[in-house]
Amino acid sequence: MPKSQRKTRLLSLAVLLTTLAACTDTAWNNPYPAEQTGENIYYSSFDERPKHLDPARSYSENEWAFISQIYEPPLQYHFLKRPYQLIPQSAVALPEVVAVDAQGTPLPAGADPQTAAFTDYIITVRPDLRYQPHPAFAHNAQGGWRYWPLDDATLSSVNTLNDFPERDTRLATPADFVYQIKRLAFGPNHSPIAGLMAEHIVGFRDFAKASGAAYRELKRETGEADPWLDLRQIDMAGVKVLDGHRYRIRIRGRYPQFIYWLAMNFFAPMPWEADRFYGQPGLAERNITLDWYPVGTGPYYLSENNPNLRMVLARNPHYHREHYPTEGMPGDREAGMLDDAGKTLPFIDRAVYSLEKEAIPRWNKFLQGYYDASGIASDSFDQAIQFGSGGEAGLTPAMRERGIKLNTAVETSIFYTGFNMADPVVGGYTEKARALRRAIAIAVDIEEYISVFTNDRAQAAQGPLPPGIYGYLDGAQGYNPYVYALTDGRPRRRGIAEAKALLAKAGYPNGRDPKTGAPLVLHYDTASAGPGSKAALDWYRKQFAKLGIELVIRATDYNRFQEKMLKGTAQIYTWGWNADYPDPENFLFLLYGPNGKVAYRGENASNYSNPAFDKLFPRMKNLPNGPERLAVIQRMVEIARRDGPWIWGFNPKAFSLHHAWYHNAKPHLMANNTLKYKRVDPQLRAEKRREWNHPVIWPVAVIALVLLISVAPAWIAFRRREREAAR
Repeated sequence: MPKSQRKTRLLSLAVLLTTLAACTDTAWNNPYPAEQTGENIYYSSFDERPKHLDPARSYSENEWAFISQIYEPPLQYHFLKRPYQLIPQSAVALPEVVAVDAQGTPLPAGADPQTAAFTDYIITVRPDLRYQPHPAFAHNAQGGWRYWPLDDATLSSVNTLNDFPERDTRLATPADFVYQIKRLAFGPNHSPIAGLMAEHIVGFRDFAKASGAAYRELKRETGEADPWLDLRQIDMAGVKVLDGHRYRIRIRGRYPQFIYWLAMNFFAPMPWEADRFYGQPGLAERNITLDWYPVGTGPYYLSENNPNLRMVLARNPHYHREHYPTEGMPGDREAGMLDDAGKTLPFIDRAVYSLEKEAIPRWNKFLQGYYDASGIASDSFDQAIQFGSGGEAGLTPAMRERGIKLNTAVETSIFYTGFNMADPVVGGYTEKARALRRAIAIAVDIEEYISVFTNDRAQAAQGPLPPGIYGYLDGAQGYNPYVYALTDGRPRRRGIAEAKALLAKAGYPNGRDPKTGAPLVLHYDTASAGPGSKAALDWYRKQFAKLGIELVIRATDYNRFQEKMLKGTAQIYTWGWNADYPDPENFLFLLYGPNGKVAYRGENASNYSNPAFDKLFPRMKNLPNGPERLAVIQRMVEIARRDGPWIWGFNPKAFSLHHAWYHNAKPHLMANNTLKYKRVDPQLRAEKRREWNHPVIWPVAVIALVLLISVAPAWIAFRRREREAAR
C-alpha cells in the first residue's frame, strides 16, 4: 500500500473516532450511571460522615440534613411564611396547652398562668402515620417475629440492613412518642438534651435513675455488654399515653419555648420494635444500628448508607398524605414559590448525596450540572458573585448565562467578641469600665472585617438579637447608639476620635496606662492557632492599635481555650451562637447572670450579670409575643448595649445557588425537613448537562494523528524487513 494511502486511512480513522465520540448521548465526565439520566432524582453532596442518625443523639447540622427527611416530630415550620410559624407535622394540630395546679387540676378560666405548678402539652397523633418498610416489623408464617431473636445462621449472612430481605410496616402510635422521650432520658443513649429536659419534664430525672439501675441489673443477669432494656416497662411521671390517639407531656411551671422543641427530631416517634431489633448482639459490630439506619415515618428513608461513597434517600412508600402550602409571603407567587400550591408531597423520588471532601471538585460538578444546588466557597466567590453600586449582591454574567439563581438570607446567628466581665481591667460596671469597652467597640471596625474576611457575606450586628428573631428591629429603629450614629437616616460607625475620647475618660489617654506610662496591654484568647487564622488575628491587633492599645494573642487548642473560659481566666475572646429555635430567649439567655460560665457552667461566656437585665429575663421568657413582650425585650437590649459586654460582631449571610431546573428553593433557616418541597425538571437538567459537557476531543485526535504519522515510517520499515527476512 502506498505511503500516502496509509496516511489517508489513518486520518480517516481519527476523524471517525472524533465523530463517534461527538455522537454519544452521555457526557464522558458524567459521574452517575447512564440509566439515571432523566430520572426524578435530586443530586447533592456531603463532606463528612454523619456520626449520629439516631434522633436521641443527633444534634449536628450535617446529621439533621438526612434525618429530618426521615423522622417526623409533632410540629414543623411553615415552609413559606415569615416570621417562622409552627404548624402540625406528625400531630393533627398544635398541642393543647393546659396550665394546672400542684394536684394536676386545670386552672380555672381567667387564672394567672404564671401561678401554674405545671403545664400540660396534649398532642393528638395523625391516624395515618405509618413507618417505612423495615425488618424490625417483619413476621414469620406463624405470626412470630421474623428477625427476633436472630439465629446464628441469619446473623452470619448479613453485613448491612439491606441483607434482611423481609420487611413490613405499622402505624405509629402515641406510645411511640412516649417511648422516644424515655430514650432521651436513658443514660446509655447520651442524649445531648437530657440535662435540659431534666429541668423541665416531670419525672425525667427519676426515670433516668430507675432505667439506669434496671440496665445495670440486666447487664449482670445476661452478661451482655449492651443488652436491650424494654423502656416500656418503666414509667415516667410526666409523660403519659391518654388514649389511642393522644399523649401528654407535663413540664414544671411554665416554659413557653418548649413548643419549639416539639419541632425537633428528638421528639419524633420511635417504634420499640426497632430499638429491640438493633439491640440484638452482633449487629452493632456490623454497624447495623440506629446511628446508621434510621426508622421513621417521614417522606424518605435511607436506602443506602455508604459514607465513603454516597448516601441515598428514597421515597417512603407508606408516607401519609401531605400537600404543598397554598399560602406564602408577599412576592412568593411572583417568584414561583406557589406554582405547586396544593400538590401532593414529596415531589422527588430519590436524593443522591455523593461524598465530596474538597470544595473545588464540588463547585466544578455544580457548574457542570451534576449537583442541583450549591453553596459558595471563598475560592469561588468572585467567579459567582458581583456587587452593584449600592452594595447589593448579584450573579456574574457567566452565572446568569447558565440560568443559575441566587438566594441570600441573613442567618439567625451571631458571632461576637466578648469581654470577661469578671476581669479587673475590661470587666466591671462603672462608667470608666463601660467607656473602655465602648471605645474598643467603636475602634474594631466590623464592617471592614466583613468586607475583608467574609466576602461581604454578613451584616454588622446591633445587639444580641439577629434578624428573624422576635424583637429584632432594623435600620433607624434598631441601631446601637453607643457605637453608631444616624447619618441620613442610616447608622454609621462613630469615628476614632470619639473612641479616643472615651478611652481617656476610661483613664487611658492615648491608650497609655497612667500608672506605668506604657501602652495598655490586653489579652485576646483564641482557639484559632493555624496559619489560616494569622491574617484575622493581625487584623484584630491593628484595630486595638488605633487606640494605642497593645493586644497580645494567646492562642491555644480548643480544650485549653474551653478550660480558660470555665475558669474565667480569659480576658477577651470571640464566640458565636446559632438559634436552636426562633425565640429571643434563645439569645438573651447568653447574657443572663444565672447562666454565667464560671459560676454556673452556663452559656453566658462573658459572665455578664446586671440585676436589671436578670430581673427582666424571666418575665420576657414567659410572656407571649405582643407589645408587652416587645417592650421588655427592647429594655433588655438597651441595658446590654449600654454595658457593652460584647463587641456585637456580625450576623452571617447565607448565599446559595441553584440551577434553573431546581424549584421551590426558598431559604429556611429554622427548618431542616425541606427536601419534600423541592422539585426538579429532569429533562431540562439532561439537556443542559449535554450542552455544558461536550467533550473537547479535537486536540486528542490531533495528537493521536501526529503519533500515528510519527510511528508509521517505523512500522512500514519493520514490515519491510519482515518480508525480506521471509524471502
